[in-house]
Amino acid sequence: MTSDEPDLPVQAAPAPAGEDYSGIWISHYEFFSSSRENTFTGLHHVILSQRGNRITGRSLPGASSNPDSPLSFDLTVDRNVVTGSWVEQTAQDGYYQGARYHGALQLLVDPTGRRMAGKWVGFGKEFDINTGPWELRLLDKSTADGVLSRYSMPPEA
Repeated sequence: MTSDEPDLPVQAAPAPAGEDYSGIWISHYEFFSSSRENTFTGLHHVILSQRGNRITGRSLPGASSNPDSPLSFDLTVDRNVVTGSWVEQTAQDGYYQGARYHGALQLLVDPTGRRMAGKWVGFGKEFDINTGPWELRLLDKSTADGVLSRYSMPPEA
């Protein structure tokens, strides 16, 4: 079937009116380390910035449970579903010696808009595909300098 209309990119539906997920959040994910045969937790204080249905995020300086391991997000909101990608650059002097990990993330926003929970997928050191839980919890809607300073430290477990 042909059409005289040009092909337009498909865009996700915008977040519900008034829903803005910008602010300071605590990011919590779990991963299994095959080389250490144990499950570990990654915690970061992150700032999310929303424009329309797009959310970008990054960890605040010095705000990781694994020092010098910044995290970033590129996400899209479709009603109560948040989907996108993540990247974490591990610390040069840490266990993973500066490895860069990245993957996909899908979260469901709870009705309060203060919690997102779901799963991540990414690759491991052994060229395997890993997955695990990921959660974001809102700490503060403000992104004022004083608030950013207060959360620019490692989160407590």
